[in-house]
Amino acid sequence: MAQPHGEHAGTQMRARAGAYRLMPTPNHVVFMRFTGQDGRRDEEDGAIVRLAGEITQPGTMCDVIALIAQANWRGELTVRDGEHVRSIFIDSGNAVCATSDVDEERFGKIMYRFGAIDEFQLRHTLDKQKESGLRFGDMAVELGISTHSQVYQYLGKQAEEIVLASMQVSDGMFCFLDGFDDEAVPFHHSLSLNNLLMDGVTRMDEMRYFRQRVPSGDYVPDRVEGRTEPPKEFRAIYEAIDGVLSVIELGRVLGLGEFQTTKQLFQLIQSKHVAMQKPRMRGGPLEVVETANAVLQQIHQEADSGGKGTVLRNNLASFVDPTYDQLFSRAGPAEKGAFEAQRVVDNARALFAGANIERQLKELLYDYVSFALFTAGSLVRRSKDQSLSKQVEPLMSRLRPIG
Repeated sequence: MAQPHGEHAGTQMRARAGAYRLMPTPNHVVFMRFTGQDGRRDEEDGAIVRLAGEITQPGTMCDVIALIAQANWRGELTVRDGEHVRSIFIDSGNAVCATSDVDEERFGKIMYRFGAIDEFQLRHTLDKQKESGLRFGDMAVELGISTHSQVYQYLGKQAEEIVLASMQVSDGMFCFLDGFDDEAVPFHHSLSLNNLLMDGVTRMDEMRYFRQRVPSGDYVPDRVEGRTEPPKEFRAIYEAIDGVLSVIELGRVLGLGEFQTTKQLFQLIQSKHVAMQKPRMRGGPLEVVETANAVLQQIHQEADSGGKGTVLRNNLASFVDPTYDQLFSRAGPAEKGAFEAQRVVDNARALFAGANIERQLKELLYDYVSFALFTAGSLVRRSKDQSLSKQVEPLMSRLRPIG
């Protein structure tokens, strides 16, 4: 009988109640599959695991997906990163459907990110969806916000984004389950895995290059005065730049998404038509915590990719004193290092009643994140030009206390 140790293990095991068979594995690996009380694998016990393994760095899944495509297997590829689950349904070298529990990859958010609907339409559809129980796309059609053709088009875009996001997972597990029930698949597209692989590899390589000039999607592009008109292919984005919209917001306005917008802006920066401005802080304690979370997630990803995640987490646990205990009470951290932002803010208001909450949060979180950054940097060595500190500096500058 397997016994859970710790709250996290208990939660995981409660979701997997039943009798399992311990599969033959190397000594340092435990692999179990559900069999029921008879101890034998039967058809009703779930799909056969044809392929499974650990994800240790971004791009690991590219090789896995390439193998599945070449073998022409049919089945469900699940990618788990500890907090989220993505499923890609594959048949004859094509992704026919993909689902995700990542909020930004849900269908409504995909339509919003690519400018198919605005924020009011998103919220209105979500509210009506909760009342009706319909899927977001069906609700949007019923409300007259979208057409069936648009819904189908963006379902394909959603599947594409989920597959590309799966390729970038840096720490977790994957399983390829043999076969799937067509009736259980919410929609069917036909996206070539080979084409998606080429796009995914290109996107990862180019985005690392682009980040030298466009550090994040929150940065704001502004036109450089006195320049001639840019080439024709960049006119639309150039004319949309107003010194207020961020990269992400521009991508939404133009229907390009963040990556294509970043790619075009990079070319305009190179030609000196555009300069990037630091993100404009909206202000408030909640954004301070969200900024800290963004840095912590990058730090944890770096440590996990280098096999030093446990050391980092232990060092951070030892850094936390009673003040941090109160600040982080019931707020995390989650597996990837982030905290529940609203809970931290509520704790800070109770802890620092009458003080400047935003200032107190900046001081404490800046120290905490700086220690995490120092620890990860000492554990995972990189070249000076590619250092993690340089990568997260734009976010750290927003978090840094002033005065």
